[in-house]
Amino acid sequence: MIPIAVQGASRERKRQRPKGRQVDAAALQQVQALLGDLPRRRDLLIEFLHLIQDAYGCLSAAHLAALASELRLAQVEVFEVASFYHHFDIVREGELVPPALTVRVCDGLSCEMAGAGELLARLPALLGREVRVVSAPCIGRCDQAPAALVGQLAIGLASSERVSEAVAAAARGHATPPGDAVASGDAGMFAMLDECLSGARSVDAVIAELEDSGLRGLGGAGFPAGRKWRIVRNEPGPRLMAVNIDEGEPGTFKDRYYLERNPRQFIEGMLIAAWAVGIDEIYIYLRDEYHDCRKLLQQELARLGPGKIRVQLRRGAGAYICGEESAMIESIEGKRGMPRLRPPYVAQAGLFGRPTLEHNFETLYWVPEILAKGAAWFASHGRHGRKGLRSFSVSGRVKQPGVKLAPAGITVQELIDEYCGGMLDGHQLYAYLPGGASGGILPASMNNIPLDFDTLQPYGCFIGSAAIIVLSQHDSARAAASNMMRFFRHESCGQCTPCRVGTAKAAALIESPVWDAGLLGELSQVMRDASICGLGQAAPNPVDCVLKYFPHEVTR
Repeated sequence: MIPIAVQGASRERKRQRPKGRQVDAAALQQVQALLGDLPRRRDLLIEFLHLIQDAYGCLSAAHLAALASELRLAQVEVFEVASFYHHFDIVREGELVPPALTVRVCDGLSCEMAGAGELLARLPALLGREVRVVSAPCIGRCDQAPAALVGQLAIGLASSERVSEAVAAAARGHATPPGDAVASGDAGMFAMLDECLSGARSVDAVIAELEDSGLRGLGGAGFPAGRKWRIVRNEPGPRLMAVNIDEGEPGTFKDRYYLERNPRQFIEGMLIAAWAVGIDEIYIYLRDEYHDCRKLLQQELARLGPGKIRVQLRRGAGAYICGEESAMIESIEGKRGMPRLRPPYVAQAGLFGRPTLEHNFETLYWVPEILAKGAAWFASHGRHGRKGLRSFSVSGRVKQPGVKLAPAGITVQELIDEYCGGMLDGHQLYAYLPGGASGGILPASMNNIPLDFDTLQPYGCFIGSAAIIVLSQHDSARAAASNMMRFFRHESCGQCTPCRVGTAKAAALIESPVWDAGLLGELSQVMRDASICGLGQAAPNPVDCVLKYFPHEVTR
């Protein structure tokens, strides 16, 4: 029998031993060396996870425990964030470390139509076991389909040969080649910003100019930009700004296109917005796939030098849901990117609980040009009763895919004929997606609908970010809907049951040779009525459109 005093001492020693995984001293030293003098703040958690993965190729359990210790967080808090994002590779004890190089082949609709499936099938045997080949959601290069990422190097018009060459270059340690950015001129040449700061233009005059131009949010929601500025400006300070360059909607690549070519116009528009609304801190959220754009932005922001307005560039980690404004804000705060319930709205209580002006990249891009040329210039463009300009990301079966700056209200047939060089030889227009993955699918017989905000809703569609994917008689609307629903199933954050279960159930149901229209209709209604955010609410659109406009493909 153990004496009572000895039993008590044994229990005391057990209580002194911390619970859970112990922090490895070597791993802690490695993490501390990577973090250096950076502040140990919770909102930098995702940035720190990127630092570790970039350095070691994965996130080991030992490094996650060490990071939790450095940030004074529970290990489960660090693990749940790391496991939420697709681009983080967590290696648990006993698991093999992934290959040093990963090749991601886009399996989005435009790339699937261009042969991504065959490329995915060939590459593993060709590249060997030292390279991991995986499928990936849209990487924002639909105009260069099929597209792939070799590490962080984007490969457009990807082939086995081009990917193999990039893999060989990476093995030799060659640096990533620069992107096709065309930044030029002096960083201080912000004429419109200078007029604002000098007092030549008043805040009220600038906001009125935006309102008169009719500029609306170009990330998909279409909220009037000037009105948004007034709303946030009327909230008590301090106010913040969050700029969304996540651009994960399949078929969309306009933000990348403009950012590569003229980053300073965007930066000027961003700084004008901050001045007008009374903001002194800006957070830019850029998707992880845009590696060259990140380097470019870092260079351009560094050229600005110290100033009153602080700008922080944050790096996404592969989560489409973070294109939703409140999910993006959660991610910037170092959390899982899960949408918030509303109210309160982001304009009232957004980033770190402060009133937040949230904008898409392209909306801010147009601000300096509208101020320079006048609201009437922007509003003077348009067709079929619509006003303004729209940047259409066009991909699919056209001769000249790419970003097309065209009048708002142009029809898809006019867009194809006048801006895209027509359909590919041997292809005829069969169907088109007017708003990316979630915007629905329309038949060629409806090629005369003006493409703009508020014009497509009567047909069960919307323009969203103006991503136009063109299908021909060699494609099927059914296959397109199946591709989109697999995407939504993969990208659902899982927070709410209607979306988490609904996308998976819909993806399974539409694999049947004959679709159960009644059951799919009930499922769509539940997802629309009960999902927390736009992902679950819009995910049924492609399926509903197939049932409505292409019944011959799914019924007997």
